[in-house]
Amino acid sequence: MNGTSTLWNLECRFASDHGRACELTEEIIGRLGQLGWSESDRFAVQIGLEEGLMNAIKHGNRGDAGKFVDLKVEVTPDEIYIRIGDEGCGFSSQAVPNPTLKVNRRRDSGRGVALIRGFMDSVQYNDCGNQLEMRKRRSPSAEG
Repeated sequence: MNGTSTLWNLECRFASDHGRACELTEEIIGRLGQLGWSESDRFAVQIGLEEGLMNAIKHGNRGDAGKFVDLKVEVTPDEIYIRIGDEGCGFSSQAVPNPTLKVNRRRDSGRGVALIRGFMDSVQYNDCGNQLEMRKRRSPSAEG
């Protein structure tokens, strides 16, 4: 990560379970708080993380508890890097309907991807669409 020292990292594989995803999200957001990240930055990361993990479980692994989600998190003084992978066949993030368009407002899909893009600074999917990489830069300290 840009040659900057890692302050904290986490790498795990877990069965497609919403409860476990919530526990991991709480752990990561708690760690960011301990490292002095602002409330607004923690909120943005929480939204990206929750949506990414839920999409992997619900859409990627189709809720199959026999399939796994891979999660990697690396925190440096300047940013957080998150990689989420699932065992699904993937999707095209470009094909997801824009939920802000009136014609798509009642659709059940697309909001999570839009939220991730809106709250995170960098969002990339692998070629087949079953792995998400995202980054959030830490806002400058108000004390600065």
